[in-house]
Amino acid sequence: MKDHSLKPLWSVPVIVAALGYFVDIYDLLLFSIVRRTSLQSIGVPEDQLLTQGEFVLQSQMVGLLLGGLIWGVMGDKKGRLSVLFGSILLYSLANIANGFVTTVNQYAVLRFIGGIGLAGELGAGITLVSEVLPTRLRGYGTTLVATVGLMGAVLANFIAKKFDWQIAYFIGGGLGIVLLVARVSIFESGVFLKLKEQTVQRGNFFQLFSNATRFKKFVGSVFIGLPIWFVIGILITFSPEFAKALHIDGTISAGDAVMYSYIGLAVGDLVSGFISQALRSRKKVVFLYVIVTTGMILIYLFTPGRSVFNFYLSCFLLGVSIGYWALFVTMAAEQFGTNLRSTVATSAPNFIRGMVVPLTLGFRFMREQLGGGESAVIYGALVVGIITIIIAFLSLQWVEETFSRDMNFVEEDR
Repeated sequence: MKDHSLKPLWSVPVIVAALGYFVDIYDLLLFSIVRRTSLQSIGVPEDQLLTQGEFVLQSQMVGLLLGGLIWGVMGDKKGRLSVLFGSILLYSLANIANGFVTTVNQYAVLRFIGGIGLAGELGAGITLVSEVLPTRLRGYGTTLVATVGLMGAVLANFIAKKFDWQIAYFIGGGLGIVLLVARVSIFESGVFLKLKEQTVQRGNFFQLFSNATRFKKFVGSVFIGLPIWFVIGILITFSPEFAKALHIDGTISAGDAVMYSYIGLAVGDLVSGFISQALRSRKKVVFLYVIVTTGMILIYLFTPGRSVFNFYLSCFLLGVSIGYWALFVTMAAEQFGTNLRSTVATSAPNFIRGMVVPLTLGFRFMREQLGGGESAVIYGALVVGIITIIIAFLSLQWVEETFSRDMNFVEEDR
């Protein structure tokens, strides 16, 4: 008789992973929300808020890229729990220190350190959940983690409105410390514990490059998520600048744009998770969402005569359209064996977050090539956005359908 119980979804690892991702998103997006007010308070002039904001954001994303490698390898070598403990301690302390910065360089260094810490949270959590849940509930579990976690953006925006930006950072660090205590009750993945008894390489990042098929799967696993961070890292983070270029009648808050887009992202992730379960496919749903994302980018950039309400509505709908984030990370975890799973599941989302660096550099280059005016902001973003969409479609061809895959296997060189 088949077991149809949903009880495993409410197990301690799933709940704590969801809360961990909640704090992760709060801290990850806090700079995007308080960018203007925090930079202004440390003396950055109005005409440098965009470029200096890009610099600090790039520093954070480089930290995420480096941290994705460090924590991913550690997760396969030492265990999923070592990452969950170590990463949260690092980014919590970095966030508390962020509240004391007085220069842009200090800000950038601490966001870099915080980025390294933040890199470990999602991949380790998704890896643990995907290994402790039965196959029939795996998609629901990772969707639950993502949906709960993404609402951290709402709390970050609420806190940023009620308190000074320094206090917002202190609260983020405090939430991390509280979560660290809650993590004591988590148990290690049984799949990983069995792996430790085997004489097989664990966490060898270079093993991803030793086989052409494995390398293509890894590259595909990373770049199918590129449109997601184009939307978040450029269209949403710099929404006040886009609103100005679009002549929106009213003031646009980056915090509100982030909040509405992440509410949409949570909705999109929830829907994509259920559609994936119904279709018994990950790839088909990702393909559909990338198509919808293309349409929403065009609507965001070219719909004329919008009010503040309609602009925020487009931010929400953009969020819904990129709501395949949970599927993206789940697919990365499912592509590879237990001895490389944490390495990939942690590095893939952070590599794609790190792509915000070349995306913002490309965005700046296109603005300069197009003359630097308001239209250059719109058309520069369009060119970069189209490139991310094309890359995502190509990358989707390199990953395997993994919906029904048994997670208890290892990667071996032959």
